[in-house]
Amino acid sequence: MILSISRRTDIPAFYAEWFFNRVREGFAYVRNPMNARQISRIPIHPDKVECLVFWTKNPAPMLSRLDEIKPFAFYFQFTLTPYGRDLEVRLPDKDYLVETFRELSDRIGAERVIWRYDPILTSQEIGEDYHLSHFEDLAAKLASHTKRCVISFIDPYRKTAKNLIGTTVSALSDSEIISLAGKMALIAQRHGMELQTCAETCNLTAWGIKHGKCIDDELIETISGISLKARKDKNQRPACRCIESVDIGAYDSCLHQCLYCYANSSPAKAFERNRMHHPDAPLLIGDIPVSVSVG
Repeated sequence: MILSISRRTDIPAFYAEWFFNRVREGFAYVRNPMNARQISRIPIHPDKVECLVFWTKNPAPMLSRLDEIKPFAFYFQFTLTPYGRDLEVRLPDKDYLVETFRELSDRIGAERVIWRYDPILTSQEIGEDYHLSHFEDLAAKLASHTKRCVISFIDPYRKTAKNLIGTTVSALSDSEIISLAGKMALIAQRHGMELQTCAETCNLTAWGIKHGKCIDDELIETISGISLKARKDKNQRPACRCIESVDIGAYDSCLHQCLYCYANSSPAKAFERNRMHHPDAPLLIGDIPVSVSVG
């Protein structure tokens, strides 16, 4: 089993203590996001888990405690984008995040820290030149601290569209994607990084950009030394190439307040649900009703 920690919220940034408590106790309870009455008991033990895959925009709360997950194979997907607080309301300063990225890489190795430049969007203020300038700057700062950069382009999710009302943010056209991605590939190559896409249908192989897997069986086999019998995750989008994993997060609980986020209905709901969190509880958000059995 591979644990995804988490597509639904930023556990390293906001729920690190809860996660380490779950590691110590060897399990977590996870509520089915499609059926709130269905709760599963998920083991978190090296004998049961082939790899931990972390998704985060700020893993700083975990850095001093990485020894606690040494028995596991693991890697981080670290999202670092060029946007300001008009779009990423509560993210720390970018220089701080760059230093955090570099420190994490120094601790666990560049092959285990994947840089996500995601999502790529456009607006009245943000165009191709903006992205190329900031991507060049970030790539130079992260050179030798990662081997892979994953890009994806904003999708019109219902929650995303709602949160972006009042902005000029829009998706890129196919021609804009091809033009920008090709130039980004050259920048990544100059800085010793492979560029991959996440869940994109556009064919960019002519620029040396392949369709990637965020939950990547080849990377996991390299890190863990275990041979996997991997299957494509049927619960993800058709263009997603990730292999199967179990996510232990919860939607509507991330406090970064990124307006383009697909995982939050609204900032108010995320803060409301965050108040239902207790780091010693087996469930990330809320309590288990007496009438609900855990499977």
